[in-house]
Amino acid sequence: MIKTIVFIIFIALIPYDIMNVTTGLIATLTTEEQKAFVTRLHQRNKRHDTKNVALFKILATNPNVEHIDVLLYGKKSKGAYHALSKRLFDGLIDFIATKSFEGEQSEEMEIIKLLLASRILFEQKAYKVALKIVKKAEIKAKQHELYGILNEIYYTRIQYAHLDRKIDLETLITQFKTNKLLFQQEENLNLFYATIKNELITKSKNVTQTIAKTLSDFDISIENGLSYRSLYKIVAINNEAAHITRDFYTLLPFIEKVNKEIEHKQNLSEKHLFYHIQILYYIANSHFRNKDFEQSRKYLEQMETEMKKQNNCYYQRFTPQYTLLLVLNLNYSGKYEKALRCLEQFDFEKHKQQIAYVMDLKLTAVVLLFQQNRCKEALQIFKESRHSDTWYAEKGGEIWVVKKNLTEIMLYMEMEHLDLVESRIKSFRKKYSKRLKENKEQRVLEFLSLATHYFYHKETINQNEFMLKVKKSLLTSREEKEDLFVLSFYAWLKSKIMKTDLYKTTLEIMKQKNDR
Repeated sequence: MIKTIVFIIFIALIPYDIMNVTTGLIATLTTEEQKAFVTRLHQRNKRHDTKNVALFKILATNPNVEHIDVLLYGKKSKGAYHALSKRLFDGLIDFIATKSFEGEQSEEMEIIKLLLASRILFEQKAYKVALKIVKKAEIKAKQHELYGILNEIYYTRIQYAHLDRKIDLETLITQFKTNKLLFQQEENLNLFYATIKNELITKSKNVTQTIAKTLSDFDISIENGLSYRSLYKIVAINNEAAHITRDFYTLLPFIEKVNKEIEHKQNLSEKHLFYHIQILYYIANSHFRNKDFEQSRKYLEQMETEMKKQNNCYYQRFTPQYTLLLVLNLNYSGKYEKALRCLEQFDFEKHKQQIAYVMDLKLTAVVLLFQQNRCKEALQIFKESRHSDTWYAEKGGEIWVVKKNLTEIMLYMEMEHLDLVESRIKSFRKKYSKRLKENKEQRVLEFLSLATHYFYHKETINQNEFMLKVKKSLLTSREEKEDLFVLSFYAWLKSKIMKTDLYKTTLEIMKQKNDR
């Protein structure tokens, strides 16, 4: 709900293209929610010739259509069209906000109402009813770990404690102080979160150690009553740190520790369904990046089960990332046929608003085809790309663009396109060398140098000597600790040097982790 309110305030304060924002809002609605919104429009329309339903249906089915005013009115009518667009936009904002209040935090709203009602009743000297209501609010707030609201509830109970013969004041004060510590810990978590986010922005490579130290500095203990949402935040920031440092191995035990605390709160998982699904994804992803595919699939199965709850309300929202991780698990478990089928069956058009995951899925399709020596098909996916690297970096991050360009260079090497290999390498070095060095990503440049050297000297190099050099340069730790995607690039170069099948070589390297 808070995110929704922030979003509403944000878009209300800045200039915007209403139709682009409206289209984006429609894309966030499930099929059921779209039907509910149309029903709401019909109910509120006082005239039969109102065009808001027609406009909504056009934007929901074909958001890129041109000359919508002509479609709606049979002639150019920009003024009426813009007025209608603004009303539809306002209606969508109201619908999404109302839905958020009704769903995500309805319990919190109810508790706040109970607290306010009790205070009014105390002022009106209806003490018996007031005590009953404030105690009901306390029970509900405890159930949902709402320490901020509990702080206000205890303040009220202590203020009127002299009217309650059934409560010992010292006991009530102790409860207040205990809750205040929990509330303070929640506040400290915001400081922790901001500190780690700053570390990630500055690309510090000591984030792993910083997380533990910062938790200690702000006196945050995951075993000491953190709320469900706070535990989610800790998992999320750890996942982000692991992505930047590529150190999933070191961070996994901590994430598993947090997950044990989350499992103790199963009674709250329905209330916090969105967070619960995302947490399961993070844990599944951590196990995958550590090459424990069985554990990863176990959490993916739990994730899919949760996605189907509450009338599939989050199913569409999480389908792209669930599919991405499922495909990767299948592929690196040796089931590439199933993985490719999943990609073939995925509805890219339906999920086009979730651009980052769509980009990841398409890049994954390229990698899977590449590993099966279907290079022309893989390259065709790149050729269908209609945007610049700048656009892709904005939507998916610079690391995604680096991986895309490296994969493209490897494909051209595989297909012996000498001119394209040379031009792509020069372009890559010019664009990314400085930034990669600044971000301490020298291994990317080392990989490119080794791949380039092999490509131009493959007939004369000593296989064993060069392989030792590759391993020393690219693997900074034992292979079982190394990130899966780093090993995938290493596997390609190894397969070229040793003249082995790429996919089989990749699986053998992944299997070494589980055999140790």
